[in-house]
Amino acid sequence: MSDHDDTLAIARATVHPAFTVGPIDRRIFGSFVEHLGRAVDTGIYEPGHPTADANGWRGDVAALTRELGTTVVRYPGGNFVSNYRWEDGVGPRDERPRRIDLAWRSIEPNQVGTDDFIRWTRLTGTEPMLAVNLGTRGADAAAELVEYCNVAGGTALSEQRRANGADEPHGVRLWCLGNEMDGPWQIGHTTADEYGQRARHAAQAMRRVDPTIELVVCGSSARDMPTFGEWERVVLEHTFDHVDHLSVHAYYQERNGDRASFLASGAAFEAFLTEVITIADAVAARRHSDKRITLSVDEWNVWYLDAVEPDATLPLRERPDLLAERYSMLDAVVVADLLSTLIRHADRVAIACLAQLVNVIAPMVTIPGGGVWKQTTFHPIALLARHARGTTLDARVDSPTLATAAHGDVPVIQPTVVHNAEAGELVIAVTNRGATPAPFTLHALGYELGEVVDAVTLIADDRGARRSAAEAADGVPVSLDGVTATGQELSATLPPESWSLIRVAARAS
Repeated sequence: MSDHDDTLAIARATVHPAFTVGPIDRRIFGSFVEHLGRAVDTGIYEPGHPTADANGWRGDVAALTRELGTTVVRYPGGNFVSNYRWEDGVGPRDERPRRIDLAWRSIEPNQVGTDDFIRWTRLTGTEPMLAVNLGTRGADAAAELVEYCNVAGGTALSEQRRANGADEPHGVRLWCLGNEMDGPWQIGHTTADEYGQRARHAAQAMRRVDPTIELVVCGSSARDMPTFGEWERVVLEHTFDHVDHLSVHAYYQERNGDRASFLASGAAFEAFLTEVITIADAVAARRHSDKRITLSVDEWNVWYLDAVEPDATLPLRERPDLLAERYSMLDAVVVADLLSTLIRHADRVAIACLAQLVNVIAPMVTIPGGGVWKQTTFHPIALLARHARGTTLDARVDSPTLATAAHGDVPVIQPTVVHNAEAGELVIAVTNRGATPAPFTLHALGYELGEVVDAVTLIADDRGARRSAAEAADGVPVSLDGVTATGQELSATLPPESWSLIRVAARAS
């Protein structure tokens, strides 16, 4: 049905404890720190800052990283990694070389490198996810970095790590085999066939050093890339037996004032994930294999890419304030819907990294020498990381549709339902993509619902981006009133263009 004819029709979702998607991997609440703009310098690292510790890490950023619920952090890129020599970032800081970063035409001082980053992950309680350079380097450098990080001692590189102050191995388990290698912007850009062979050789060498690591192979850089689909197939034909995860990168933005299509980004994201899973499973079927490649959605966000300055025009400078996106409440609703989409695919999405953590298309912004503030997108991420624990339920949805120019007809109401057994709750994340209030009912068959523990909502507005801490202060979730739960039914009226999180006590009946 059309939203024009039946806007106020009740959207319904039905769940039952016997029908599940799968357990939620906590690694989907990851983020990303690249040597880009102010993500590192004056982002996570600022010696002399009032909150900095002896290692130069900003304590205020570390605290917000924990509050955000970040589990995994991908490093050091991104495009940056394809011209990076990891050796430049270890050893005494005053002996590290200053290099030109070709990806972002910046001066890289190398004051933060592998050992430093590992220390930061321990400070923040996050898991490191390291990317290796398969743009200008290959299997030898990749295997050497694994040796440096993960071998206890007794080899040249492990002893070098120990001499650099890390006596115990770093034990890095997650590794990315390069970054966006089908992108013409990428240093070392190549074909699917060449990259597939390069990635296979690196994977074999890295696993010879440490057989316990998990490997992510590059998918194509975006769904609208001309390489998409065939790239995944060819790369997996080369690497299927040697990798665990296939990367997915996805960014969304409002174009030409097409608000409806932007609000439907989650539906486009869902289709993208389904297509990549289908390709991976087709490769498995052709190989008569029951192995299932899972997805590492290690770059995703709202990003106004159309406004990005072309690389060739960037002046050569240190710590340029690049990609300093400022977000609106509309952006926050879309970000919340995108993360909810990842949770709905808990059976096949093993890892996800919001790009990025601080200052660069990020949920938090620092002032050099000053404070740090939360962008509008911070709040839904933190809420989901805190409460979307346990098992995603297979919700069957009946919703009116919204006609969009970019994505066709999509559901107006899109719920994601999680059973948090530890808390004794059902957690319902639900998006209203439509421009009018919408009645919503959840039929929780097989559960006895109790009190509504909490209900909050984010509502899009027309104010545009919040560009300061003061402006962002009103970008927090507000109470969603009128939510009721009785027996096996929960009812709510969802504000227009909103994302809501409802928690209700529930026990299996």
